Amino acid sequence: MRIGHGYDVHRLVPDRALILGGVRIPWDKGLLGHSDADVLAHAVMDALLGAAGLPDIGALFPDTDPQYKGANSMALLRRVAELLKENGWQIGNIDATILAQAPKMKPHIPQMKQDIAACCGIGETQVNVKATTEEGLGFTGQGQGIAVHAVCLLEEIRVASDRG
Repeated sequence: MRIGHGYDVHRLVPDRALILGGVRIPWDKGLLGHSDADVLAHAVMDALLGAAGLPDIGALFPDTDPQYKGANSMALLRRVAELLKENGWQIGNIDATILAQAPKMKPHIPQMKQDIAACCGIGETQVNVKATTEEGLGFTGQGQGIAVHAVCLLEEIRVASDRG
């Protein structure tokens, strides 16, 4: 088994969609980034890649590559899940925490969990997403950005032996 940790942060700006865990959240600001800037998906991907000992998302999906301009991060997460399988790993669980003063995340968390699970090919009970404010402290507490921490557990895929 291996454990991975991922972290991502993006600045909140006007005239951008706010997308977290594949869910479009109605808000007057969105996250700035080369892709759709889904910090939840990005942190989850880096946790998974780190646990597997693979390059991070910046190496796999660089922001200098025009093909990733405006990319759907959930499609990238799906690709990461495929890479894990190709390298002999299966996901045991994913646990993520969103740090944001606003908007309220609670109404959107069930769909985030469902979307992440679907992209990773795992059950919803293997995904946990929670959110916290930072009581007005720091850049997330002042509404300047949103950050996410994610951890995961990977297990080696066991192949049935030809020997009985």
